[in-house]
Parts: sequence; C-alpha cells; structure tokens
Amino acid sequence: MDLHLLFLSLGGILLVGLMTDELGRRTRLPRVTLLILFGVIIGPSGLDLLPDQFAEWYEFLAATALTMVAFLLGGHLSLAGLRKRGKTILIVSAVVVVLTALAICGGLMALGASFLLALLLAGIGTATDPAASQDVIKQTGAKGPFTRILLGIVAIDDAWGLIIFSLLLVIAKAVTGGGFDDILWNAGRELGGAIGIGLLIGLPGSYLSGRIRPGEPMQLEALGLVFLCAGLAIWLDVSFLLSGMIAGFTIVNFAKHHNRAFHEIEHIEWPFMVFFFVLAGASLQIAGIVNIGMVGLGYIILRIVGRLVGGWLGCQWAGTAPRHKLWLGLSLMPQAGVALGMALVASDHFPAIGDQLLAITIGTTVIFEIVGPILTLVALKKVGETKTESH
Repeated sequence: MDLHLLFLSLGGILLVGLMTDELGRRTRLPRVTLLILFGVIIGPSGLDLLPDQFAEWYEFLAATALTMVAFLLGGHLSLAGLRKRGKTILIVSAVVVVLTALAICGGLMALGASFLLALLLAGIGTATDPAASQDVIKQTGAKGPFTRILLGIVAIDDAWGLIIFSLLLVIAKAVTGGGFDDILWNAGRELGGAIGIGLLIGLPGSYLSGRIRPGEPMQLEALGLVFLCAGLAIWLDVSFLLSGMIAGFTIVNFAKHHNRAFHEIEHIEWPFMVFFFVLAGASLQIAGIVNIGMVGLGYIILRIVGRLVGGWLGCQWAGTAPRHKLWLGLSLMPQAGVALGMALVASDHFPAIGDQLLAITIGTTVIFEIVGPILTLVALKKVGETKTESH
C-alpha cells in the first residue's frame, strides 16, 4: 500500500471540498456538481490520479454519507412539526411525489426504455434539494402561506421519495430475480427489516444520547449511531437509507431531553459527503453518456410535468389558495445529493445499467440544480411573497 499517496489524496480531496464552497458562492454553481466534475477529472475516465485503495474505501464512505443524510431527513419529521404544518403539506407532498414517479415510469416506457430503467429513474426523480429551496427563500426574505407550504414540503419531500424509491428498488430486485411471486415477501422483509433496525437503533439512542454530557449528543454518540445503523442494514441486506431515516425519526420524536439530536451529525457530515461525491464522479464511465439520448431528455420533461401536475392537483385537493396551484410544482424542481445517492445505490444493485443510470442522473441533476433555484425564485415572485413583492 502506498500510504503517502493515500494521505495526499485524502488531504487534496478535502481541500478541494473547501474550495468548492467558495467557488459555488462566487459562480452560483452547485458545489455537488463541482465535486462530481472534479471526480470525473481525477478518475479513470480522466487523468486516473486516484490510488487503487480508494476503490476499496468507496462502499464504506458512500454508506456512511448516505446514512447520515437519511438520519438528518428523519430528523425533519417531528410529529410536532407535522401537526403544525397540517394536512395540506402532507397531501401536496404525497401527490407530487406519486405523480412524479408515475409520469416518469409510464412516460419512459412509452419512449421505449426498459421497465427496469424506467422504474429506477421514477424513484430517483422523486428526490429534491431542500437546501436549494431554503437558500432562495432566505435570499429573497420570502414570507407568507405559499412559503410556509413550500418549506414544509421540502422538509418531508425526500422522506416520501426515499420510501417510494425503496419500494421501487424492491420491485426491481424481484422482477430481475425471475418473477413477481416474491415481491411481497421481499418488500416485507426489506421494509420491515429497515423499520426494525431504525427502531432498534433509534429507541435506545433517543434515551441514551445526550446524557453522558448533558445537552446535545456528542460526536462519538452521533458516529456510533450512524455506523451501527449502516452496519446492521448492510449485514441484513436491507435499505440503510430507510433504516437511517426511521432511526432519525424515532430519535427526534422520543428524545425529550435535548432539542438538537443531529447537531453533531451536521458538523461531521460534509467531509464524508465530499469523499462520496468525488468518488461518485470518479466511478462514472464517460462512455456511458452517449447512451442518454431520448431517455435523458424524456426524464427531464416527464419530471417537470409530474411536478407541475402534482403541485396543481395536490393544492386542489388540499384546498389551498387558487394562485398556489400554478406555481407550487415549479418551485419543487431543484434536485441534488439525495437523487445521486439513490442512483448510486441503484447502480450498485444493477451494474448492467449502472453507467447509463448514473450518467442520466448526474447530467439531469446538473440541469435541475442550476435551473431549479431560478424557477423557485420565479414562483415566489409570482405569488407575491418575496421581500420586494410583499411590501
């Protein structure tokens, strides 16, 4: 093992992560996009600068980073917060997610894509980027009923998306396994196992974390919970995304002795995400991009249609203000890290279509992450809730 190369690579990648923050602020380009492009440049499809040892580390770093993301998403699902946001947000978010998945799956199959590819892209298409939406709202100082609904939806949208994606992944596994006879059994085992692991980690974690040193949980506790959850999920071959989300949901609702159960995870998450996205870019085979074609273009159009129709119908059924129906779907276009995480999990399970799946997801995520925040800004202005418009 060339230990010096390993340390040089680790240090270099972390410093690149620091530079992407500054470059992202100056250029408005998403830092996730910049990290992935850097990974492509230094990976086998580019200059091939990464030591061979990184291939062995990739699975560990990916599982750690994604389990942290899932914990944080589960932390947004406090029952008190859900009660405060009310049925409007639950109805609209569920309708948007389901219609987006249906539009992508049905539309791509009509365009000639395989059932497996259409199914997996349908699950990936449900993910959003809450950080992008929150940044636009903060930047514009937007306030009002539309803004409150939007904030509530982006807080739980990826949770719905993870559930839908996990279900579709189970169906995809069953289909490729030779038939539909085992779908219910596989779904029950994987989803039930993920829920069981989430509760097994979450219930003791909700009671024990933050007690050794009164107040917020320490880094050791946070990392211990993440590693235990990921390890059990991988060992039992169930979704570590869903397991982490259930654990996060359990801790945030049962831990009454501290208010910020995931404060330390937020502190330590980014270095793992830097490695995760750089290695994701390095794993991309550029030759697979030529296979995007109509499937990639169709995915973009169908996701937009699913969001717009889902937002309109969701607002209609939830009884929101008429002007909200036209603009809510438009404000839910940003898509970033969770979608890429889903794509990487799916490509790991189905390597035969992995390159095409990753190429489509990365290419379209760049588009949605650049254009999406602009569309969110347009929607907020159209409903008159930005700082300039509301005065």
